[in-house]
Amino acid sequence: MTTAAKKAKIAEKTANIERAEIHKASRDVKESAEHIADSAGEIEDSADLSTILAADRTIYAAERTYAAWVRTGFASLAAGVGAKALLEHILPGLFVQIVGTVLTLFSAFCFGAAIWRELVPRFNDPMPNARRIPKWILYAVNGTLILVAIAAMVSIWLGPYNGGI
Repeated sequence: MTTAAKKAKIAEKTANIERAEIHKASRDVKESAEHIADSAGEIEDSADLSTILAADRTIYAAERTYAAWVRTGFASLAAGVGAKALLEHILPGLFVQIVGTVLTLFSAFCFGAAIWRELVPRFNDPMPNARRIPKWILYAVNGTLILVAIAAMVSIWLGPYNGGI
């Protein structure tokens, strides 16, 4: 065998080895691309779940805030109505009426603030799994509570006054 033939045979073996390596590398790249695609799908599903869970937490936080406003309104309403009974023998009648009025007006404000977020939403919530309290129920309940607060304030001013200094 001549040296030229040996060199050609070595070049052919080298080319075959390089082709095999290129084929193996392209197969590895293809498998890697498939794994990346699968991984991207899993990340997208995870992100969707995280978004849904965050939306659920947002709804629960809004409901806790609503409950806190209503609870504060009830406490203020009770204090406003109770102010007349508790303070009538301690303070002059006008002061008792002013204290009761301020407390009942604050309770009406609290009932209104409780539904303010529903009246003026700042952003669209993503689609949560948690169910929301229907808006019409919130409006009806809080509207009624505002009317009760106003009626209590009127009764503080127009109701019988039994004492005072």
